[in-house]
Amino acid sequence: MAFWLGVLAVCPPSGRADRLVLISPHWEGIRYEFERAFKAHYHRETGRAVDFEWMDVGGTSETLRFIRSEFQNKPKGIGIDIFFGGGLDPYLVLKEANLLESYALPRPLLEKIPPRLAGVPLFDPDHSWYGATLSSFGIIYNKVVLNLTKLPVITTWDGLASPQAFGWVGSSDPRKSGSVHMAYEIILQAYGWEKGWRIITGLGANVRNFTNSASQVPKDVAIGEVAYGLAIDFYAWAQVNEAGADKIGFVMPDNLTIITPDCMGILKGAPNREVAKAFVRFVMSTEGQKLWLLAKKTADGPERFELNRFSVLPSLYELSPQTTAVKLNPFTWQSDFAFDPQVGSQRWSIVNDLIGALVIDQKQLLTQAWKEALAGGLTEEEWQRLAAMPISEDEAMALAKTKWQDPVFRNQKLNEWSQFARSKYLLGVKAPIIPSEWYSLSAFAFIAFGLVVYSWKKKG
Repeated sequence: MAFWLGVLAVCPPSGRADRLVLISPHWEGIRYEFERAFKAHYHRETGRAVDFEWMDVGGTSETLRFIRSEFQNKPKGIGIDIFFGGGLDPYLVLKEANLLESYALPRPLLEKIPPRLAGVPLFDPDHSWYGATLSSFGIIYNKVVLNLTKLPVITTWDGLASPQAFGWVGSSDPRKSGSVHMAYEIILQAYGWEKGWRIITGLGANVRNFTNSASQVPKDVAIGEVAYGLAIDFYAWAQVNEAGADKIGFVMPDNLTIITPDCMGILKGAPNREVAKAFVRFVMSTEGQKLWLLAKKTADGPERFELNRFSVLPSLYELSPQTTAVKLNPFTWQSDFAFDPQVGSQRWSIVNDLIGALVIDQKQLLTQAWKEALAGGLTEEEWQRLAAMPISEDEAMALAKTKWQDPVFRNQKLNEWSQFARSKYLLGVKAPIIPSEWYSLSAFAFIAFGLVVYSWKKKG
């Protein structure tokens, strides 16, 4: 009896436990490690248990869309405590819409976190969001494939749009992946609007296929399905660690990429506000930050999953390299590239829609036009035609700030852009393009015709 009373004291029935509801695009490993560690921490601090409920509605873009939609129907609160992960841009959007609650960390915790890194804020001055970890964006590549095919190591974004990379590039759909969206936004800001879209067009033509998940691209690179891929750092490092640095490489383009916070924030009307605050304190503490950085099964490190993520605490990079999974110190990394997170946040949706309408949804036509242009020797005139844009950067920003939340107007523009894309790609295509679904219809018609002929002969 005494034994069971002890168990109940440590782990009270779920009906008496506190509760925390989180919505997150984070993968299983992050969820497991932070839930496990926080439960133990929370019990030490309060003597109580806490039940977790994780909500998963897809990638960052889908999560942001879900949160905003829910608040339209329930403006006082949507029954969710914390938004965890998804980069920086969604938090700027949510703060602008007053959908985050301000919570100032205790001063001893806050003083350990630098306010900015290379000009990018690591936490909101009004304390509505905090950078829980850091992310960098680059190119993962398969050294074995490059050696066999005699392809070069590509170290810049524009290299992914080069003719020699045709069919060898991997990317996920930025409309479903916040990390890949960020890579495309970095390209636009690093090269400028016109050259950026020229690169995105060529890159899109070179992509073998657009996956739904950002984690799939590094896996495709690792197995040699593609030679290069757009990747966030921790997905790339996971493949480097698994396959070996002699087989897989990862490069962050010099002065063409950034290290940016991957954030968390308490949502407006959080039903379990005090538990949510305790979770934010834990994640931002030394104890929580070690989970990102340390190797699996080291003291204070993750238990089952190596997270391969940066810490936002500079002091943790003084730990022994033998205990850390990440070897790069982001606070000593140098770059002259000035990224504007406010611009990226304001045009998040419209950039996604432009990539969707001009590149992904017209992928078959784009690839065929690109293939024929390459076969004839890609000229500057053809480059300009294929990369032509229906709107300027100023027009895109104006739409993003005014009319883009109107679904009728947005759908009208998406249709116009789709027709624009089809027209410019078909202009240079000599061979007819037969949609893939026609093949199945043609096969069905052929089989049906054969059955009719067979039946007629049998009757005859």
